[in-house]
Amino acid sequence: MKYLIVGLGNKGEEYAETRHNIGFKVAEKLAADIEAPFKSANFGLLAEGKFKGRKVLILKPDTYMNLSGNAVKFWLQKENIPLENLMIITDDLALPFGTLRMKMKGSDAGHNGLKSIQEQLGTQNYPRLRFGISDDFSEGKQVDYVLGKWSPEENDKLPERIGKFSKACQSFVFAGIQNTMTAFNGK
Repeated sequence: MKYLIVGLGNKGEEYAETRHNIGFKVAEKLAADIEAPFKSANFGLLAEGKFKGRKVLILKPDTYMNLSGNAVKFWLQKENIPLENLMIITDDLALPFGTLRMKMKGSDAGHNGLKSIQEQLGTQNYPRLRFGISDDFSEGKQVDYVLGKWSPEENDKLPERIGKFSKACQSFVFAGIQNTMTAFNGK
């Protein structure tokens, strides 16, 4: 059994510590937890490892957020991974900071990365793991907020939250999405 876990974000040092790059941070933690180093590959950085006997590919696309679907489609096809074994990790403005929500399917909710993936895959029926970044911004300031850096208070809590998300990804691979949603959603 093979799994593709994709952390969404934007390449480049200027984006590294922004809210929009939380998918990359979770992917990095997961890769470290299963001792799978990232290497340069088609459409981004790829870590290949095993968890409980299952092959896990962890991808950080280098396509920028709004073209993430190209990378996802390429690796799903190349590795012949079924959609139900795909997990997309992304930020979510509609959830309070640090909230974990895993779903089997859903809309793109205005997220350009999810929109690109939906367009490339021709469906919105794929698992996703949303990391709440809250909507604590003034009208017209959404882009600045999403591409902004974490507050000191958020920074203090990030390591624990990122660790929880890595554990949720591991559970997805080993225990399946239903069990993982029950165990982790809202935690």
